[in-house]
Amino acid sequence: MTTLPSTHHFDSRATTWDADPDKHSRALAVAEGIRSQVPLSPAMHALEYGCGTGLLSFALQPDLEHISLADSSPGMLAVLNEKITANGITNMWPRQLDLVTDPLPQESYDLIYSLMTLHHVSDTSGMLKNLHALLASPGYLCVADLDAEDGSFHGPGFEGHHGFDRDALGATAESAGFQDIRFTTVFRMTKGDGPNPTVYPVFLMVARK
Repeated sequence: MTTLPSTHHFDSRATTWDADPDKHSRALAVAEGIRSQVPLSPAMHALEYGCGTGLLSFALQPDLEHISLADSSPGMLAVLNEKITANGITNMWPRQLDLVTDPLPQESYDLIYSLMTLHHVSDTSGMLKNLHALLASPGYLCVADLDAEDGSFHGPGFEGHHGFDRDALGATAESAGFQDIRFTTVFRMTKGDGPNPTVYPVFLMVARK
């Protein structure tokens, strides 16, 4: 099971990641989707996997007691640490972690969420099994990612998944042990200039352990 692309790709983009207003809008839309479908509680301990600069967790931070933010990119985590310090946040804790290659943490979480991360992981089934193992019972998994697309989102040379078929991903999640799996569309990204840009829907999969 490998993670694609390398951390160097994300390290090089970390300092300008938050300059894209679409990334902020996407994170806020996903956060609202999570709030509307998961009974969040100020006692919950959460894990964001593939956190980047933490845009999604900053949106959910007031709703949760403790958030662990995991990413394999030191550059992204450095920017995240600066933002946490600058904002005086006391319940967000970054950590360098790659669930593909590193041992699973000893902690368990009431909520695990990710945004645009799963399509970078070649072994989707293995990753979902790892996330299931990290969840407390009862617990919730929320995965936001691309619907199946023609490869134009990333362009030539990308070796990850070109989005996901919802039925197939739901079946994979069920095989990993999840139940009550449901999908909603929470955001739409557009790429391309002119009158007919390409639209890429982003789904939110919510599942329960």
